[in-house]
Amino acid sequence: MYFLPEVLDDYIVAHSEQEPDLLQKLTRETYQKVLQPIMLSGPYQGRVLSMISKLINPKTILELGTFTGYSTICLTEGLQIDGQIHTIDVNEELVNFQRKYFDKSGRGHQIIQHTGSAIDIIPKLDLTFDLVFIDADKPNYSNYFHLIIEKLNKGGVILSDNVLWYGKVVEPLEEKDKSTKAVLEYNTLLKTDKRVETVLLPIRDGLTISRRL
Repeated sequence: MYFLPEVLDDYIVAHSEQEPDLLQKLTRETYQKVLQPIMLSGPYQGRVLSMISKLINPKTILELGTFTGYSTICLTEGLQIDGQIHTIDVNEELVNFQRKYFDKSGRGHQIIQHTGSAIDIIPKLDLTFDLVFIDADKPNYSNYFHLIIEKLNKGGVILSDNVLWYGKVVEPLEEKDKSTKAVLEYNTLLKTDKRVETVLLPIRDGLTISRRL
């Protein structure tokens, strides 16, 4: 989703860091072999994730929603040399696809894959995190927040994707639209929960940065 005029968006992309060759190859193969390739973070947002990760320089990252691993690799670019990223996805058919590119990135040994429901997996992770990226099923966004917040280190950051949800957050809510309802509730939660301070950025389909107080 693009909320800026195309000419301005093109200018922004042209004056930002370029997508690494490996991620270009990952994108091509995703479009060739995987359903719903639009779920990829994409080159511009990928560079945003990379930059935020580099600024935080996290020791531990948690990612909810791996898909084909594009955002995972972007996030690893800021990891400390002895750091780890734990990434969770329900689709077991993509595990080998992900691993191929994780290993090619040179950071494969720092990437821990988990397959299954994040609701079940998160409580079993005996870790705290410096950075969390949420890009999974929208109806569970608030549930993920409640599971994660006490595992987030002081000063740690939660990045939440798709928080503008194709612009539907400012349109009349349809009764059966569970995803939009969930995103609206989640955005309110981030705004009102006293444990975090939050800024919503109009990047692509909306990216929220929430910092643990």
